Amino acid sequence: MRVAHILRKYDPTEWGGTESAVLRLLGGLRQHGVESTVYAPRLARDVRDDPFADAGFRVRRFEALVPVWGISREARRQMIAVGGNLVSFELMGTLWRERGIDLVHSHALGRLGGIGLTVARRRGLPFVTTIHGGVYDLPSRVRGELNDAPTRGWEWGKIFGLFVRSRQMLDEADAIFTCNPRETELIRAHHPRQRVHVQPHGVDAAAYAIDHRAAARTAFPWTAGAEVMLIVGRLDTVKNPGWAIERLPKIAERHPRAVLALAGACTEPGYEETLRRRVAELQLGERVRFLGGIPAGDARLLGLMQLARAMVLPSVSETFGLVILEAWAAGTPILASRTSGATALIASGEDGVLFDLERPAAFETVLHTALTDEVWRASVIAAGRRKVAANYDTASVAGRVKAIYEELIAERHPLRHSA
Repeated sequence: MRVAHILRKYDPTEWGGTESAVLRLLGGLRQHGVESTVYAPRLARDVRDDPFADAGFRVRRFEALVPVWGISREARRQMIAVGGNLVSFELMGTLWRERGIDLVHSHALGRLGGIGLTVARRRGLPFVTTIHGGVYDLPSRVRGELNDAPTRGWEWGKIFGLFVRSRQMLDEADAIFTCNPRETELIRAHHPRQRVHVQPHGVDAAAYAIDHRAAARTAFPWTAGAEVMLIVGRLDTVKNPGWAIERLPKIAERHPRAVLALAGACTEPGYEETLRRRVAELQLGERVRFLGGIPAGDARLLGLMQLARAMVLPSVSETFGLVILEAWAAGTPILASRTSGATALIASGEDGVLFDLERPAAFETVLHTALTDEVWRASVIAAGRRKVAANYDTASVAGRVKAIYEELIAERHPLRHSA
């Protein structure tokens, strides 16, 4: 079986949860005999590391552009950086000419997803899509920011979107994968005729069981003697690391060795500078460490997860929360804000803790427990490891995806033969 996977963006220097989820899915599918090819927008520069290629997957880059006239170069660059609603004529031709494809799987919505749908329909192939960032399951604040996005310039891409039926993609897909039950419920309400599957992401639990702490200590000598609180994820207002920075002065009064480490590339212009200024204003000095983006599966990052006394996920919106699985697999307590993704995964108090962003005092209390109560830590860590091994190991997750692929291909075969 050969499957084409379409990504809306893939820049290894700005690695995120979507890329990690897809890479692990492809690794699991390979164990089940599925050959995967990644299609992603071409970058303006060469990159040294390419996790997909390094893992043995074929990566095909295509030219993509921002279909808006009259906007600044910086606005255009930012839209490309976040994988905005791009257009690609090359992707359509490449997918059309690619021989031997059995199914198209888009991890992008909008026009790139519409291109995948159009080519799949013309070729008589099944088309599936995964909702990574949420469609209907979005807080009002996040939805408002999307609706209030700058609209300067003339967006000629709307005409192309009509041609590839990008707005009808969810209505016409053969199957839709979501990351949590809430998103599934909302999509079924809006698209009642569609097959919608709750398909969680996975992690290679065995890889996290290998002790990488020495690599982290070598790369980050400041970890010696520190009580590390770790946030893994891109730096932007949705991931909300600034909330944790605001809590740190009070936490430090009780825990003078506390250090907050931020592992992730900044994808929002000016946001890292804003965070650094706030760190200076709060006189936190080296209590906050900006580590930048670290490649997926890097021993330094795995070791840092294993060293951390707690991993924190203070997101405003999180439709899944891959970091939660990583914390469980690494053997580190996870404290997560009460988003739909986190509440679907965590049994609060048993394998992690859910907290409300509006109640920082409660967060500080449970963080104190995570840093000091070894009995509690051992219980939570053991429960997390059992849960990830039983339900979220990459091979078993990918096996369920392949079974759906096979069902859809079998249904489509008569159409292909008659054509």
